[in-house]
Amino acid sequence: MTTSVRVGTAPTTLSTPRIAGWAKRYALRLSISDTATVALSIAASHLLVLGANNLPIGAAGAMDKVMTQLPLSLGIAVVWILALRLMDTRGARVIGAGTTEYKRVVDASVATFAVFLVAAFFLDLDVSRVFATVTFALGTVAVVGSRWAWRQWLLAKRRSGQYSSRVVLIGSEQSVTSTALELSRNSAFGYHVVGVGLSDGPDSGLLGNTGLPVIGGIDDVPSLLDSYGADTVIATNSDHLPAERVREISWGLDPQRHQLMIAPSIADVAGARVHLRPVAGLPLIHVETPQYEGPQRVAKRIFDIVGSGLILLGLLPLFFVLSVLIKRADGGPVFYTQDRVGRDGENFRILKFRSMYTDADARRAELVAAVGIGRGLFKMADDPRITPVGKVLRKYSLDELPQLINVFRGDMSLVGPRPALPEEVSDYNSKERRRLVVTPGMSGLWQVSGRSNLAWEDGIRLDLYYVENWSMTGDLIILWRTAKTVLFPDGAY
Repeated sequence: MTTSVRVGTAPTTLSTPRIAGWAKRYALRLSISDTATVALSIAASHLLVLGANNLPIGAAGAMDKVMTQLPLSLGIAVVWILALRLMDTRGARVIGAGTTEYKRVVDASVATFAVFLVAAFFLDLDVSRVFATVTFALGTVAVVGSRWAWRQWLLAKRRSGQYSSRVVLIGSEQSVTSTALELSRNSAFGYHVVGVGLSDGPDSGLLGNTGLPVIGGIDDVPSLLDSYGADTVIATNSDHLPAERVREISWGLDPQRHQLMIAPSIADVAGARVHLRPVAGLPLIHVETPQYEGPQRVAKRIFDIVGSGLILLGLLPLFFVLSVLIKRADGGPVFYTQDRVGRDGENFRILKFRSMYTDADARRAELVAAVGIGRGLFKMADDPRITPVGKVLRKYSLDELPQLINVFRGDMSLVGPRPALPEEVSDYNSKERRRLVVTPGMSGLWQVSGRSNLAWEDGIRLDLYYVENWSMTGDLIILWRTAKTVLFPDGAY
């Protein structure tokens, strides 16, 4: 069916899909892909086991072995596919962004393996341990890889506004504007704002500089959703939007076509720390306090020592080559050290490959006076103090490799907030000093989200988000994104 959409006063025609129609189509694609991936993984495991036993596929007895285990293979495939379905690995709330989708895929694989072990024990199944190990290891990696590939396709669609929930925001002008900007910055989550309804503003026109149309008053929103092809209403925090009024708005929504969501006043809190606890009809939100001590911190330190040690050993030849190139460029020292502030405000000397001429620090005041400087680290896109070799080092972050020594010594971590200069820290307010409760890192959200292209405030916001929500899983994701950032640099100078 078609309806008209008003943007300002100009109507536009578009179709209004049933709620979550795109999610069902995408889930079907994932289901077909998962089934094919599991089947191919099991088939590949048979071939690998035969190869390990030096049995060509056409050899006598080879096919007999495969056919003997065919019922077991079919059973594993059915249980695996069923586990992926029962653990909601294709739900609209987990696809597109975050680690929950991948975690549930791994959990489904582990559950399938557990069922297999129990069945093998009680039914006394004659099955190769090598086949079982290879099947589940290969299959898990293959399904996760398949999901990653589908996610890239989905993100490309969402950047063009497809495969997303079409959202109308309601609330105060300030809270609606803030929420709209956050959702526009995070299109990967699949919420495309098409209009707003204000509790303390006009009933028409555009919302500030967002360009979003004000579709009417709060009470008019339910009846206007179809006009904008919207399927979701998000109520933002507002003193003018009490719970009773939100409930009345929900009564005007069609449960088969629309959904209502509430955006609480808390921000920059990862989903893993938030739990809903209904108490006597009150939906209480429990926010776990960040943990900076205990087993996770020990695990992080062990990971830093092992990781930095292995990388240093592997990069020794590169260290030698870069040292020769830097030395030959102008005869100056190979390394550059500088005071930085670490965990709990403790100073340390950061180590880098020298990328600037030896008089760079002396010329800094002159450049600052010429171009000006705001808060934060002084950076120039075309800094005349950088050597020709240094430009290459900085572009691919090679100048930061010696920081692996800082990581090994414990001054830094592989992942954490950017290590700050003492003069920066002296200007910190109480909120910004929160960055110092964890160990600074070689890489972090700032480095994989735009680097020097980011404003100071955005960098601080990302660092504080990391401090409040860090986890080992999050660190691994940041390291993966770091590798992509190094290969395809943007904002490095």
